[in-house]
Amino acid sequence: MSDVFEGYERQYCELSANLSRKCNSASLLSDGEEKKEKISEIKSGLDDCDVLIRKMDLEARSLQPSVKAMLLAKLREYKSDLNKLKREFKRATSGNAGQVAHEELLEAGMADVRSASADQRERLSMSVERLNQSGDRIKESRRTMLETEELGVSILEDLHQQRQTLLHAHNKLHGVDDAIDKSKKILTSMSRRISRNKWIVGSVIAALAIAIIFIIFFKFSHR
Repeated sequence: MSDVFEGYERQYCELSANLSRKCNSASLLSDGEEKKEKISEIKSGLDDCDVLIRKMDLEARSLQPSVKAMLLAKLREYKSDLNKLKREFKRATSGNAGQVAHEELLEAGMADVRSASADQRERLSMSVERLNQSGDRIKESRRTMLETEELGVSILEDLHQQRQTLLHAHNKLHGVDDAIDKSKKILTSMSRRISRNKWIVGSVIAALAIAIIFIIFFKFSHR
C-alpha cells in the first residue's frame, strides 16, 4: 500500500463526510445569504474532492500491477461516492425535484457508461502491460539462449583445440618411441661389436702370449 495514496484517501474521506453534512444542512435552509455561503463552501469542497480523486488516480497508476488493481477498485468507489455527493448538492440547491431526478437518471446512465469504459480501458491497459512483460521475458530468454549458444560454441572450439594439442602430443610421443627403439637397436649392435672386439683382442693377446712362450722355450732349448 502507498503511504501517499493513504494520505489522499484520509483527506478525501474527511472532506466527503463534511460535505455530506453540509448538503443535508443546506437543503434545510431557505434562500438567503447563509444558504449561498453554504453552497459556495460545498462547491469549493467538491472541487477539492475532484483534485484528490485525480491525485489518487495518478498515484495508483504509478504502482506495481498487483497493488494498482486493488487501489483502482477502491478509487472507483470514491468516484461513485463523489457523484453521489454532487447529486445531493444539486438536490439541495435546486427547487425542481423532478428535473433534478431526471438529470440524476441521465448522469447515472452516463456514469455507468463511463465506468464501463474506464473498466475496459483499465483491462486493456493491464492486458497491454502483461503483453509487454511477456515480450520482455521472451527477449530476455532469447538473449540468454544466444549467450548459451555462444558459450557452447566457445567450449566446442576449446575442446577442438585441446584435441589437436593431444593429437600433436601423441604424434610426438610416437616419434620419441621410434627414436628410443632405434637407439636400443644401435646400442645392441654396439654392445655386440664390443663383445666381438673383446674376443678378438683376447685371442690376439693369447696368440702373442703363446708366441712369446714358444720363442723363450726355443731359445733355452738351443743353448
